[in-house]
Amino acid sequence: MYKNKSILITGGTGSFGKNFVSYLLKNNFFNKIVIFSRDELKQYDMKKFFKNHPKLRFFIGDVRDLDRLKMALDKIDYVVHAAALKQVDTGEYNPFEFIKTNIMGAQNIITASFNSNVKKIIALSTDKASSPINLYGATKLCSDKLFCSANVMFSDKQTIFSVIRYGNVMLSRGSVIPLFKNIRNNEYPITDEKMTRFNISMNEAIDLVMWSITNSIGGEIIVPKISSYRILDLVKVFSNKPKIKIIGIRKGEKIHEEMISAEEARNCIEVDGKYIITLNEPSRYLKKIKNKFKFKKFDKKYFKSNENNFLTPKELLRGINNEAKKFIF
Repeated sequence: MYKNKSILITGGTGSFGKNFVSYLLKNNFFNKIVIFSRDELKQYDMKKFFKNHPKLRFFIGDVRDLDRLKMALDKIDYVVHAAALKQVDTGEYNPFEFIKTNIMGAQNIITASFNSNVKKIIALSTDKASSPINLYGATKLCSDKLFCSANVMFSDKQTIFSVIRYGNVMLSRGSVIPLFKNIRNNEYPITDEKMTRFNISMNEAIDLVMWSITNSIGGEIIVPKISSYRILDLVKVFSNKPKIKIIGIRKGEKIHEEMISAEEARNCIEVDGKYIITLNEPSRYLKKIKNKFKFKKFDKKYFKSNENNFLTPKELLRGINNEAKKFIF
């Protein structure tokens, strides 16, 4: 399916992009892999890491720049849209910048993809887009709506748009696990002792993207079944007798994250071990997939990180060690 195809990854020098490219190269998927990002130093480092692999192409550009996107998407079959501004507290103090990248950038991806006849777009989202209380989550919710609605707005086109929503990627840049791992004074800053978070490994994230490239039909938000962890259990991974410093909830931060809202659950079904939030009534979606997958009705009103299967400290440690062996930082 992918052997003679091309793929472009926006934000391709980030944690996901580097690990995803490694996966694609190891499996000999796609004959051309385009990295689209803003930072020339990160692209330079990535070129060196992959030893100037002949399948790789590097485009300096910004998703805010529609003309540059149109150039980059020429003769591209698939797009994984990973570019975003993501830091919650940064978004609260720089709202214009988050809107330009996360919302206007999404609109530019849609427009440029249609003009280039791209086959499929997979946009990466976040649990913070479910019932958002911060600007980052709100911009990603807008982005999700844009991508899902694009299938309806331009139904005469062949391009398919789908969204993947998941939680914190273990060991990803800027996340809490690398922060705790680098603490040397045994003092751990905790915003709230009750805090919980969803957790997904990089391999799980990549598998979900590949499943979506193969199976998504457009207009859906794909949500994986993943575990959660308590922040205090995560601290126990790094210290038997930690000093806990309560620093308080940061602006825009939730104590518990939510993967599927109560309203979204009305249009949610379970397909192939994944939750699918549909743009329209689930029955319309089922007609398109009934011969491909087993499915069942989603029976929860919501899916919150504090009402989920928790990883124990031992399971967290095992997961961190496994990730560290293969994770490309």
